[in-house]
Amino acid sequence: QVRLVESGGGLVQAGGSLGLSCAASGRTFSIYAVGWFRQAPGKEREFVAALTWSGGNTRYADSVKGRFTVSRDNARNMVYLQMNSLKAEDTAVYYCATKRGVTGAYDNWGQGTQVTVSS
Repeated sequence: QVRLVESGGGLVQAGGSLGLSCAASGRTFSIYAVGWFRQAPGKEREFVAALTWSGGNTRYADSVKGRFTVSRDNARNMVYLQMNSLKAEDTAVYYCATKRGVTGAYDNWGQGTQVTVSS
């Protein structure tokens, strides 16, 4: 089992920046990829960004491409999401999650951290 703990959420003005962290512990050797997801009130959870744990290959949702950057520090078992040029529509609870292979679902989730962007 992998345990994930997000941190770094908060309130920021539109156009501002915020960085989120995801600390992984436990069976981190089993991680293939780490993803960031978000869920706004009344909306379904959506994919934001992901990277592979070993190779660092990244993927982004079109809505955040060019504004958000996902990165990792394998030595510290940390994954980061740097969010720039934030918009009101980025307001959501942000979650990190892991998956164990190329296929399959993200099956380990953190508790989430709230990001609120004021317009």
